Amino acid sequence: MINNVESKALLDVANFMCVAARTAPKAKGIDNIVTKIVEGSDLEKLAAKMKYFAEKENKPNFSRDAECISKSACVVLIGTKVAPVGLTFCGFCGYPDCATMEQKNGMCAYNTLDLGIAVGSAVSIAADFRVDNRIMYSAGLTAIKIGLLEKSVKVAIGIPLSASSKNIFFDRK
Repeated sequence: MINNVESKALLDVANFMCVAARTAPKAKGIDNIVTKIVEGSDLEKLAAKMKYFAEKENKPNFSRDAECISKSACVVLIGTKVAPVGLTFCGFCGYPDCATMEQKNGMCAYNTLDLGIAVGSAVSIAADFRVDNRIMYSAGLTAIKIGLLEKSVKVAIGIPLSASSKNIFFDRK
């Protein structure tokens, strides 16, 4: 069971993780990253909806991840808005230019690259503080689907945090 000191420390680390995500390098310095800390009733709602999607979409890993989230103190959500960065010679999105990508409702590859860098920066903070964590696409996807992040966020990752004698995110079924 987590005590008040540990709970406060986990929230402090979550805040530092959001700062690390914000200050992580971004393509052309354009910041499309959005962060949020989920706790309390929103944490319960996230876990419940993950279990719902596990059954509805036949995704057992969502249920497994929901169990971990239920045991976590909080979840750091890091997402990205979808907006081209305006490079003149690229095509990583699969389209010849940013205008075509926007017309076709594509996704700028740099948005997701920036998200990956931001997530890496955030989890390095958790590691520096020896806080157990795990990167979960299932939590990020569910957070988007239930409106925990602003509508402009199209891709997100959830990072639950825990402080216990045994890492709850490993030895999962």
